[in-house]
Amino acid sequence: RDLAQASVPVAGLRQTTNDLPARSTLYQTFMRPRGLQDELRAVLRVGGHPQGHISLFRAEGRPAFDDAETQLIASVLTPLAKQLRSFAEPSPQPLPDAPYGPGLLLFDASGALMSVNDDALAYLDTLPEGPAVPSPQGIRVPAWVQATAMKARAVAQERDRGQARARVRNRAGRWLVCHASCLREANGGLGAAAVVIEPAKTSEIVPLIVDAYELTDRETEVTQYIARGLPTGEIAAQLHLSPHTVRDHIKAVFEKVGVSSRGELVGKLFTEYYAPLAEKNMTRVHTG
Repeated sequence: RDLAQASVPVAGLRQTTNDLPARSTLYQTFMRPRGLQDELRAVLRVGGHPQGHISLFRAEGRPAFDDAETQLIASVLTPLAKQLRSFAEPSPQPLPDAPYGPGLLLFDASGALMSVNDDALAYLDTLPEGPAVPSPQGIRVPAWVQATAMKARAVAQERDRGQARARVRNRAGRWLVCHASCLREANGGLGAAAVVIEPAKTSEIVPLIVDAYELTDRETEVTQYIARGLPTGEIAAQLHLSPHTVRDHIKAVFEKVGVSSRGELVGKLFTEYYAPLAEKNMTRVHTG
């Protein structure tokens, strides 16, 4: 969190700890057992908004990351962040149904997978390849899934704050959300960390899509009022703007998103790809 808000969102572990990496829990539990002696972490940020982060590691016997390397990584953060942000734009093709129920994975205190249900296996099978960790079951668990479980345990132990939650897009273009919490044993002690994977709700994905189209805060507000069906005059009154200014914002939004009507805008951002699936006996009608 601190790095995401820093003026230069890049830092080396040895630089930050005055060459005392053992002060870092990450170093003790993850890096040292793997023969790693330094980490350079960078937050991919554009327009003040974090889009993701990268970690570069250096093996024992190699020199620590220096100022020149830190500056090099800092120089490429914005283009990398813009590229990462662009992946949130809606798929040009209709997405297939998500026929699975919630996927459930249980992790022990060390982060090892204890058990998994069939729905979780089905979700894992749809994910793109990426860093993964082995498990006793022979399943390659995505590193971000295990990290979400460990985050939940850290929060339960009051070693961290916030929510253990992550969003990921599968190979078909559908967004999934992964959230975790720690179970309690009968004696009140911490038990397994339960990770649930399921389709993301529209409200969780729209902010990513809006950011991908580089809408300003004001354009985002106007877009939200359009989605609620408010006419130009009412939007102007709500935002204390003139109708002419609101029309200018709407025109700018249309150009950025690549649509020509309000109905098309709402369909592209809120309905077409991410709205909850209709029941089998429900007919959905698009108007506008």
